[in-house]
Amino acid sequence: MKYSVFVISVFAGGSASAFAPAAFKTITRQDSTPLFAVKTKSDPSPSTSSRLKRTTPLIDWAKDNDIKVGGIEIVASKNAGLGLYSTQNLSANDIVIQVPTKLTLSVESPTDYNAAMEKNLFSSDPKAYRNSPWWTALSIQLNYYDKVDSVNQLAGGVDIKPWIDSLPRAYDTPLHWSESSLDELQYRPMMEAVALQKRVWRKQYDDLVAASKEFSSRISYDDFVWGCETARSRAFSGAYSGSAFNPIPYATVTALVAVYIGLGIGTVEQAANGAALVICGSILKDFVIPKLLKAQKYVICPLIDMANHVGMGATGNVAFEYFSDGFSLSALDPGVQQGKEMFISYGPRNNDQLLQYYGFVEQNNVHDVYILPPIRQWNIEALEDACGRKVGSGRLEKLDRAGLLGFATNNLNTNTEAANSIGGVVLTRATGIDPAVIQALRALMSTDDEWDDSGEAIGNFAAEVSPANERAARTAVRRAMEMELESKATTIEEDENLLKMYKEGKSVDNEEVLAVLFRLEKKKLLQEAIRSMI
Repeated sequence: MKYSVFVISVFAGGSASAFAPAAFKTITRQDSTPLFAVKTKSDPSPSTSSRLKRTTPLIDWAKDNDIKVGGIEIVASKNAGLGLYSTQNLSANDIVIQVPTKLTLSVESPTDYNAAMEKNLFSSDPKAYRNSPWWTALSIQLNYYDKVDSVNQLAGGVDIKPWIDSLPRAYDTPLHWSESSLDELQYRPMMEAVALQKRVWRKQYDDLVAASKEFSSRISYDDFVWGCETARSRAFSGAYSGSAFNPIPYATVTALVAVYIGLGIGTVEQAANGAALVICGSILKDFVIPKLLKAQKYVICPLIDMANHVGMGATGNVAFEYFSDGFSLSALDPGVQQGKEMFISYGPRNNDQLLQYYGFVEQNNVHDVYILPPIRQWNIEALEDACGRKVGSGRLEKLDRAGLLGFATNNLNTNTEAANSIGGVVLTRATGIDPAVIQALRALMSTDDEWDDSGEAIGNFAAEVSPANERAARTAVRRAMEMELESKATTIEEDENLLKMYKEGKSVDNEEVLAVLFRLEKKKLLQEAIRSMI
C-alpha cells in the first residue's frame, strides 16, 4: 500500500470502531473469474512495476492459506503505486477480502509478548522486546521473518515469505531526504519532526543492539529503519478487545450444567449462577479488562494493507470480525463502482503525518494543520502598527505565566507523534485558529481600560470584550499570518507554476515534487485563514 496507516485509525498509525464485528455479505463470482488479479494502469514507476511482479506469488500464497478475495484486484498506476480496484459493482457491506487473524502480524501495546521474538532474538533480555514501542516491535517481527526465518510458527507453521517479499523495499519519506530537500519544504515544524524521528529511531536501535547480540548480528540499522517505516505506513490500530470468540467455554459450561442438574447435584439456580460466572468472566476477559488497561493493538494484514488512503469519502472499511476471528475489507455506503479504486481512511491525518510516515501529500486535506511560530516570536511592533494599538505593560508577562506565549526553547521530548516542540500557534483547516490564541490576543491588544475592567485576568478575555477589541485581536492574528506567508522563499503562484512544469515532463526527483506539493498546501491553508480573518 503506497500510503499505508494505521486506520483501526487503520493504524494506517485511527478509529477504534473499525474493530467492530462486520456482517458478512457474499460476493458472487463466476467460476472463470480469478480469485485475484493484477494489472497495470498507465505506466507505473520501475519500483511499482517491481512490486507488481512480486504480487503474483502473494496471490498464490493467499489462495493456499484460506484468504478469501473476490470483486477486487491489484492495480499499478504511474502516480499512485499499487492499489485495490473493484472488478464489479460493489454494494455497501460487500466484503472483498477476509484474512484469518493468524496470518497477520500484530503487537499489543503497551506490552507485547511474542515467544518467537524473545526466544530467537532476545533470549538474554526479553524485556527489550516486550517494552519496545509498537512500531519497534513490529519492525523486529518484520525483520525476523525477512532475515531469519520466514515460517510463522504462531500461524501454524505457515511460510509468509511471499507476503514479506511483496512489501515495499524502500520508502521516499523525508527521513531519507538531504538537508537541502528538507529546506525546500519551507516549514520548520516538519524539519524538526524529522530530526526528532532520526534521533529516536537511532536510540531505539542502539538500545536493542546493547540488549541482544542475536539482534545486532542479524539486523542492521537500515533493516531496522525499513521495518519501522513498513510498520508506520502499513499497520492499522484500535482499542484491543481481547481474543476472538471461543465457543469451548460456553459448550463446556452448557454440558456441565446439564450434568449438574441431571445428576441432581444441585439446584437450577445454583447451576445458573455458575454458568453466569463463566459467561461474565469471558466478557470481562475479552472486552472490559483490555479497555480498563487502555490496551491498543496494531496489525499489519496481508492484501488489506494495499488499500490506499483518502481523507474524506472513504469507500472501504477495515474491521475485526469477532466471531470468525479474522480481518475484513468491505465496501462502505453507497458502494464502489466497477473499475474504481477502493479507498480506506487512515484516520484524521494531516499532511505533516502523511508525508513524514507515508510519503505522500493529500491536496485540500480537510485535516491539515499549520503550526505558526509561538506568540513570543511574533513581531509585536508590526502587530501594533496593524492594529493601531500599543501593547500595554504587564500583558506579555501575564500571557507568559499562563503558558500562552509558547516555549522559550525547544521542548526536547521523544514523542514522534508531536511536531510542535516550541508550542507554536496551531491553525487547522477544520476549525481555524486556536481559540486560546484569540483569547491571548484580546488580552495582548487590550486598552488600559479593557485591561483594568478584566481585573488583569487572562481568563476574562475568553469571550469577546468589545467590537473594537475583537477587531484588534483578529487584525493581529491576520497580520501575523500574512508575515508568515510573506516570509516564504516562493509564492503560491510560483509553486503552482513549478508543478505545471513537472507535469509537462520536466525531469525531477520525486522528493522535489513532494516538497513543492507540501509547501503549496501549507500556503493555501494560511491564505484561507487570512481571508477568514477579514
